[in-house]
Order: sequence, then C-alpha cells, then structure tokens
Amino acid sequence: MKTHTLLMPLDMHLHLRDGVMLENIAPLTAYSFSGAIIMPNLVPPVTSLKDVKAYKERIMAAVPNDYFEPYMTIFYKNYDKAFLESVADEITAIKLYPAGITTNSEDGVSSFDIEKMRPTLEAMSALEIPLCVHGETDGFVMDREAEFMSVYESLATSFPNLKIIMEHITTKAAVEMLDKHDNLYATITVHHLLLTLDDVIGGMMMPHNFCKPIAKRPEDLDALLNIALKAHPKVMFGSDSAPHPKDKKESSGCAAGVFTAPIALQLLCEIFDQYNKLDNLQTFVSDNAQSIYRICPEFKEIILENRPFVVPDNYSGVIPMYAKETIGWAIENVE
Repeated sequence: MKTHTLLMPLDMHLHLRDGVMLENIAPLTAYSFSGAIIMPNLVPPVTSLKDVKAYKERIMAAVPNDYFEPYMTIFYKNYDKAFLESVADEITAIKLYPAGITTNSEDGVSSFDIEKMRPTLEAMSALEIPLCVHGETDGFVMDREAEFMSVYESLATSFPNLKIIMEHITTKAAVEMLDKHDNLYATITVHHLLLTLDDVIGGMMMPHNFCKPIAKRPEDLDALLNIALKAHPKVMFGSDSAPHPKDKKESSGCAAGVFTAPIALQLLCEIFDQYNKLDNLQTFVSDNAQSIYRICPEFKEIILENRPFVVPDNYSGVIPMYAKETIGWAIENVE
C-alpha cells in the first residue's frame, strides 16, 4: 500500500468559531495539523489584546490532548501604532474584510482610501505584521475577485514593505497578479482545487459546496492547480474550512462556507498524486508557510495511506464536503 508522509502540516486560513462549535471542531484540525492561522470574524470580532488572549485560551482548552499552535489574528480596523505595538507579540497577522462581503464581516472596511489606511498599514509594515485580505468587491459574484485586483495593486505599490496575503484566491487573474509585486502572497483552499461553479449550481444546488469566494470557471481552476502543484514559493495551503450547522447550510439563506478540516490532507494527497506531484505537497502544505510567515511549528508527522476512505456524513452536526462519498487517501498515523 502506497503511503506518503507530511511533516508539520499547516492550515494558513481556518475558521474555528466559538462556544460549542469551537469545542467540537477544533480537535479535528489539531489532530492532523501542527498549527493554523485563526480567523477573527467572531460576533463581536476579535479586535483587542484581551480578545486575542481569551480566544486563544478557549482554543487551547478545546484541544488539550493534541499539540496545536493557533496563530492568532485580529480584525482589521484603522489601529494606531501604539496599539499595534501592544498586540504584535500575540498575533501573526491582521485580517481585512470588505464590509459585508462574507460571514460576520459587517464591521469590515467600507472604503479603501489609501490615505485613511496609511497610518495603520505603515505601522504594520514597520512592525512586520502581515495583512491577510479577503479580496472581493460587491460586484457581480463571478467578477468580485477579479475586480479587487486594482485594490491589491494599490496596496502593494503604496506599501512595498507590507507583506500582503491574498486569501483563498479563486481566479486566473489572482494567479497572474501574484508575481507582479514582491510583497504579494496567496493561500489556496482544497475545495477551490476541486470545484467549479458547475459543482455548486450546475445541476441540483449543492449547499455544502457553496462558499465565498464562490468557485469559478474551469480556466480559473486550471490556473490554481498549476500554481499549487508546482508549490510556487509564494503560495501556501489555507483551507478556509468554515463550519456551519446543517440547518444553516440546508436552508433558503444558505450560509457561505465549505467544511474540509477533517479531510483536507487526504484530498490534497489525492490531487497531488493524481498529477504525479506528491513530492511538492510538503512545500505547499508547510514549507512555504514557514518561510512566508517566519514560523517554526513543533514537530508532527502525518502518515497517509493510498486506500479508500468513506467520508462521514457529519462531524458533530457539521456536514463536510464529500459527505458519505469515498475518497482515495486516509490518515494512517499521527506522531
């Protein structure tokens, strides 16, 4: 039986929520990942040093038997330098959401006026705090990411020393933008390496494949696969795994988010194996993130086996991608 070993896998974009959902979901990521960038879009959002410390404590309490490092973030606002200095040692990045663009983002940025943002972004540059961005406009849903490229251009040129992470990129336009500026990087999800819009609404509506940014066209999928399979040094894995209760997904107001945390590594192995690129998976799922974020996770070894695995129909009431379907790889051992 073919096996593949991954060392210190990292998820550089993860939603853990809070309360009972956090308690149920966090152990699933902690089992197979050494660490993850934790999104701050709670209700209310994480915006203070007190919030960061308290949320991290709740995360660690939910994973008492597994080594797992939550790399904390705060929700972007126009913070002053004194505040950023006070919180810098407790966070790994700051997450920027355009206002109302996705789950719990109502308090996000409503204007990308560079001069209004300048004090905060210059302070972040000086303190070497990366900026993670959900890059979408409020335009036509299939064009929202491509329309946001001009904002990335403006941010990258105005703040050349600011490390900017284009989160969960979904388009050929974003892939092409990546190498235009030295300070632009990107995360890519596993579901955006597998799905196009046709897999969401091409036949019957598939609510558990619905996310923001939505899956795009075949040519966009091809561009994402090409850069991920090469393990381009400026891209890294970020699941954007986003748990919602079943009744919030299977409803007329379908919540945005694909839940992949328990099967992400298995699916990545399947994809990279299919294209004979397994040797590049370690770089995509850990090495690049360590380099980009300058982090050193504790040792963890994940051994995956090339054998059929039936995805459970739910994890504590949360329906995963490919629920009840058979995928080609399984986790054999974690050390």
